[in-house]
Amino acid sequence: MDNKKEILDVFDNPNPERNYIIEHTAPEFTSVCPKTGLPDFATLILEYIPNKLCVELKSYKYYLNSFRNDGIYFEAVTNKILDDLVQVLNPRYMKLTAKFNTRGGISSIIIAEHKQEKSL
Repeated sequence: MDNKKEILDVFDNPNPERNYIIEHTAPEFTSVCPKTGLPDFATLILEYIPNKLCVELKSYKYYLNSFRNDGIYFEAVTNKILDDLVQVLNPRYMKLTAKFNTRGGISSIIIAEHKQEKSL
């Protein structure tokens, strides 16, 4: 799982002088529960303010699909995706909301956030 971020392609932010929000919704994310082996389904909502780079959507789709057979908890996969995207893009701000479908009568929403440190 460590080289998943290599799947991610980027392109230059066309307006790096401006703060603007990019939002991508992926309603078909899947991974596997490491305890039961049952599939987990989620809608992922990625929101970010780009710095110099933006994520290319086809590569982002393939990146998300690479988790399909991974046994990983909701909290871990949400934070792994955010960490990989932050490492590749170095955004000004990024938030990933993972809305996992109901299973066993409980639904879960995991929200992970990154804010760029201000330079002195």
